[in-house]
Amino acid sequence: MKITMESETVISFANVSTNYDNGHDILTDVSFNIGSGSFYFLTGPSGAGKTTLLRLIYQLHKPTKGQIKLFGQDCNDISRNDISLLRHKMAIVFQEYSLISHMTVFDNVALPLRVRGFPSDKIKKIVTKTLEWVGLGKFANVYPVELSGGQQQRVSVARAIIIQPAILLADEPTGNLDDENASRLMELFIQMNKIFGTTIILATHNKKMMETYKFPIISIDNRHVSFSGAHAEESARKWKGPKPQSSNYFSEISKQFENIGNS
Repeated sequence: MKITMESETVISFANVSTNYDNGHDILTDVSFNIGSGSFYFLTGPSGAGKTTLLRLIYQLHKPTKGQIKLFGQDCNDISRNDISLLRHKMAIVFQEYSLISHMTVFDNVALPLRVRGFPSDKIKKIVTKTLEWVGLGKFANVYPVELSGGQQQRVSVARAIIIQPAILLADEPTGNLDDENASRLMELFIQMNKIFGTTIILATHNKKMMETYKFPIISIDNRHVSFSGAHAEESARKWKGPKPQSSNYFSEISKQFENIGNS
């Protein structure tokens, strides 16, 4: 399945504010629109609200004021069932990995496909290719406790990307990785964005990464959000990063995802 880039808004914030349980403000009067097929870095000081912004988008946190729309749907009074349906179009990767300890690496990554009713032969093909891409092919049958922190992070990313989400939210996904594996994941994210049209927001403190890949930046500071850098599609066209180590990866895996959009 190939998703073409479109200009429609998939994430919309209108005068959104939110706070901690103790009443302390995190974000104040935040407004922006993000179009389908965009790629943004999300940055700001520790504690500025980056994770909160991602949680708001994924509907894990509710605003105290304002309106959030996802795929054109107002999320203010959304039902649990509708939230579940929206999350089927999104994936999120947090710093704490959130892997299931009693499941192998293969089963952790395969879980989203099994929930969607994919046949076992197709699951095996997709999971095997995805684990190979993130450099964990030989770890398919081990358990999370046997992996390093960086390896667990790659499993978490593999599990998120395997459903080819329309929106991918990533909170410091390369924070525990060496340069080689961080570059491998960035290549994967870029391929997802350019070939499948996945809208990506990637939180990071890594200035070198932002300077290298030159996607536009969402900055959070003093409870407010600002934007800088080129338009996402312009950045994608001008990107001069390293070539993917397996350029035909997505052309191969896309054949396995032919019906995933309707699952």
